[in-house]
Amino acid sequence: MGPPARKLHIVHVISELPSLIKLSVPLVLGLSASSLIGITDTIMLAPLGTEVLAIVALVMAVHMLLTAMLYGVISVAGVSMASGFGARDARMVSSAVRHGMLMALISGALAAVVMLALMPIVRLMGLPEDQALLYWVPMALFMLPFSVFLVLKSLLDATDRPWLAVGFAFLGVVINVPLNYLLIYGFGPIPALGILGSGLASVLAETIALAAAYFYWRRALAMRRFRLRAVVSGKGIWQQFLQGLPLGISYLAEAGAVAMATFILGWFGAGALAANQIVNSIGTTLYMLPLGMATAVAIRIAQADGSGQPERLRPIGMATFGFVALWMLAAMIALIFAGRSIAEALSDDTPVIALASSMFIVVALMQVVDGLQSTGLGALRGLNDTKWPSAMSIVSYWLLALPLGYFLAFHTSVGPLGVWIGFATGLSLSAVVLPARFFRLVRVRESNSRDAAATAGEELPR
Repeated sequence: MGPPARKLHIVHVISELPSLIKLSVPLVLGLSASSLIGITDTIMLAPLGTEVLAIVALVMAVHMLLTAMLYGVISVAGVSMASGFGARDARMVSSAVRHGMLMALISGALAAVVMLALMPIVRLMGLPEDQALLYWVPMALFMLPFSVFLVLKSLLDATDRPWLAVGFAFLGVVINVPLNYLLIYGFGPIPALGILGSGLASVLAETIALAAAYFYWRRALAMRRFRLRAVVSGKGIWQQFLQGLPLGISYLAEAGAVAMATFILGWFGAGALAANQIVNSIGTTLYMLPLGMATAVAIRIAQADGSGQPERLRPIGMATFGFVALWMLAAMIALIFAGRSIAEALSDDTPVIALASSMFIVVALMQVVDGLQSTGLGALRGLNDTKWPSAMSIVSYWLLALPLGYFLAFHTSVGPLGVWIGFATGLSLSAVVLPARFFRLVRVRESNSRDAAATAGEELPR
């Protein structure tokens, strides 16, 4: 009986893969949309000079840290929606949406206040405060529509309408282009506002995208069952925030560690920073797929868990980990053989090319573990396990990766390359521990399900 059972298990794993890939594609596109607004601002402000671009770079660095944390905090609302959708409990979905929007509004406001409080960084960096203020304040306000939009996007993702979510996300990107041009350079009676115009354009574009998504939720017939009346309480909002906070800290730990690594590399001079920027830009692009798969597996796991199908959890997890490992293995091979060519295409500085080529080798070797740790985080999120993975992220990045990277960079002959070796070591730890914890929790659910079934069988009348 052993072989047939094994064959059936493999069939179950393979059967889960198409739906995961189908869901992950729009999720990847949706995740990239948020970064495109910053890229648009950078491109359209470039003619205003180096000082303006330096301000944009600083603002976007702070912005990235806070939006990463917001994404983590708010994503638990999507897990609750997916669980309710799997259980066919429309009122649970509606409650998660309503609580989520209020929680997101409060969280976005707090993030905006924090960003405004960090304005003195501008003085430390030697940039003009009056100019920076014109872009810093609008991008702080951007947090509010961004946060609420994330909740409505999560609703569409959790209820198997991810392409609609992509459409609304890219609506903001498309609108941002003409608004940027109009408000930066002026037209007719509209004055040229420069860097202020770019910030205002981003806020307006995101607000329009939010308004469109909100209108769809309030008016679309397909959304009627997900806007049922639900009692919204301060306690419910607080509980949702507390549940998402560990995940927000986890994403902040990752983004903060990347920022700190960049700061450490800055001590080696502009060449090391340039090499790191080349490698990091390619690595970030490749990371979009496992990040999308992490969200996809969180949704699928939550749907299966909510529908009372614990037997699907293991196949979903195995399908996701297997696909991500294969994808990142292909990325690893590509970076090993094409890393130097990529560096040569993006720089004509020989020392930068040499350092970037070496970095590409280390980054290539960490692709698989990076994908597995990201997917493990998503799978555990689907089981509403957030506190333990958050602690694991802090240990991996701040207690292992950064200290080891610093030691290797400054106390061995490895040099700047040591920072990436430290990161690879920290990610390897998470890549082993997070999936192991997921499968342990799955075993507990499977065991509980079998015990419940056995108990129900014993209670049947003879």
